[in-house]
Amino acid sequence: MKTTGTFEMRSVKLAALAAMVLFAFAATVEAHHSFAMFDMSKTVSFKGKVKELQWTNPHVWIELTVDEKDGPVNYAFEGAAVAVLKRVGWTKDSVKAGDVVTVVGHPYKNGRPGGSIDHLVLADGRKLGTGDAIPGALRVPGVE
Repeated sequence: MKTTGTFEMRSVKLAALAAMVLFAFAATVEAHHSFAMFDMSKTVSFKGKVKELQWTNPHVWIELTVDEKDGPVNYAFEGAAVAVLKRVGWTKDSVKAGDVVTVVGHPYKNGRPGGSIDHLVLADGRKLGTGDAIPGALRVPGVE
């Protein structure tokens, strides 16, 4: 009888471990997505004040407040992973809350405010490029 209880307890522990692994895998898959949500055939440019920089993986985010005719609008722009941005010259201090920047990128297909970051133009005119890390081979011809 004791052997059966041990077997059942091991089965429960194994099932719990399997469930945790599956949950962790599902969360990872959900967290990482493609850039399919962006309209890569369009390039947009927005100048505004950085509200927040989220220097995190899987993607860096910049929240930008843009003054529009009906009042300020917050835009959420998604960049590449921290490691990718570091390779092209970004640091966590490249952009700070309060900085005025121009974000050039590709808008969301669904029309919500924001998109992917192609590059930033800083207040002093310097350019921080390849924020969306999409290789030139994947770019739509005729779209800069």
